[in-house]
Amino acid sequence: MSQDLRIIDENLNRLSEGLRVLEDISRMLLNDSGLTRQFKTLRHDLIRADLSLNKRLIESRDSVNDIGASMTVPGEATRKNLPDILVANAKRAQESLRVLEELAKLPTVNFDSEKYKQARFTLYTLERNLLSKLLRDDKLKKLNGIYVVIDIDTLQDRDPVKITRLVIKGGAKTIQLRDKTGNKRGMLHLARELQQLCIENDVLFIVNDYLDIALAANADGLHIGQDDLPIPEARKILPIDKIIGCSATTFDQAVAAATTGADYIGLGAVFPTTSKTEIDVCGLKVLKQVTDEINIPVVAIGGIKKSNLLQIMDAGANAAAVISAILQAEDPEAATRELVGIINDR
Repeated sequence: MSQDLRIIDENLNRLSEGLRVLEDISRMLLNDSGLTRQFKTLRHDLIRADLSLNKRLIESRDSVNDIGASMTVPGEATRKNLPDILVANAKRAQESLRVLEELAKLPTVNFDSEKYKQARFTLYTLERNLLSKLLRDDKLKKLNGIYVVIDIDTLQDRDPVKITRLVIKGGAKTIQLRDKTGNKRGMLHLARELQQLCIENDVLFIVNDYLDIALAANADGLHIGQDDLPIPEARKILPIDKIIGCSATTFDQAVAAATTGADYIGLGAVFPTTSKTEIDVCGLKVLKQVTDEINIPVVAIGGIKKSNLLQIMDAGANAAAVISAILQAEDPEAATRELVGIINDR
């Protein structure tokens, strides 16, 4: 029995198993066709062998006497979440590739060492992309219901921390801080207070426009407009678990945002609004087109209130971003609870 072939057989099996777990996470859990295709292609290219070689590999196998079959790995039995499983299987595949790369250099083994080396570096990148997508997906699952934009200009003299506490109590699932006129020092202090409130209540916290504030406050994500930093550039700077939302008014803008890596679309204004001046109204027709044809969450914004809330939800929106109907209400908590109730009762 060739011990070289036995080691190669073992590592090809470990490689195939690890890559298959990663492929299935991409396919079954994230519904990501691009990552699924990359993992599948990598697995097929690396594992495929001719019948003669497969016969020699199987002949070299000795599972009965393999001392590794009875060994336990510290921490293996305690993996309780998908990110841990993902990383463990990526490491398994990467380690196998390194072994194959080294053994392929032996004169008795007719393998392409460079192929395994390049595959290992490819897998490093794929692991990062998949883990990033999985961690962001956990946040995106919370992106539903009422998304309250804490707009400082709209609040005027009302206390943003107090209002945020009230709307969270009323059932808001996402808080976005928007401050177009304040100074960065004051905004950062406020952002950190709001982030702590959101952490305590398992609510998403998003910062509008300012990447530096989002980073410094450890926000869950950043929301940017059409004229802000491009999504790919923001993605390079943000930690891999942070989500990026992008404003869009047209179907083409929404497609471009999704294509370049946005995690969700903020579409609007769906209805005329007093929160922003000189803004285009896209209407329910564009909202329906976007939700039908783009496979990422859509947050509708612009003029949303209790009389039209069901229209945007029926058009497929995952969440409704509300400003004036809550921030200018006499009782923001009650106003939020009423909107949440309309969604829950539909």
